[in-house]
Amino acid sequence: MSNLRGRLVVISGPSGAGKTSVCRALKQQPGIEFSVSATTRVMRPGEREGIDYHFLSREDFQRRLAENQFLEWATYNGNLYGTPRWPMDQALAQGRTFLVEIEVKGTRQLRERGQEGLYVFIAPPSIAELRRRLQLRGTNDSQEIEQRVRIAEDELAAARETVAGRPLYDVILENRDLEQTIGAVQALLRS
Repeated sequence: MSNLRGRLVVISGPSGAGKTSVCRALKQQPGIEFSVSATTRVMRPGEREGIDYHFLSREDFQRRLAENQFLEWATYNGNLYGTPRWPMDQALAQGRTFLVEIEVKGTRQLRERGQEGLYVFIAPPSIAELRRRLQLRGTNDSQEIEQRVRIAEDELAAARETVAGRPLYDVILENRDLEQTIGAVQALLRS
């Protein structure tokens, strides 16, 4: 058995803060494996099964949950999201970095279970800027945007919590400029 051991990297942040863009850039690097989450939400235009998400029915998701197939899971905006467990175990055993994009509730579950890793929170410069980004995205109506803004306010407050005597996140990065934020996360991965 090899002593090779990879590292878990968790990226979180409110919808519209830039976490998906950061993850998209990071997963282009060698040695990084990106987790594909499962969700019960409806597929958006341009999304692909198994690439963007594993799109599951609520019943299938709940069955897998009962079988302990998820590393973490959460309900977000009325939908279920989860991180399949087996790809992480395999990537870490191979010495690869396993990159997970999850919500604050999922991060809390990982911290409560004592899961070692680098935990990074991507924050927007302001709530007004977050609202602007969500509007520019054009994928949500005004009611959904306001609901996402309320969730973001809760997530921003939670990012500074401690769990089991440790900060929920090791690093909180404010995303004013996407390229600079990507560079900052890359530097963290090298350290």
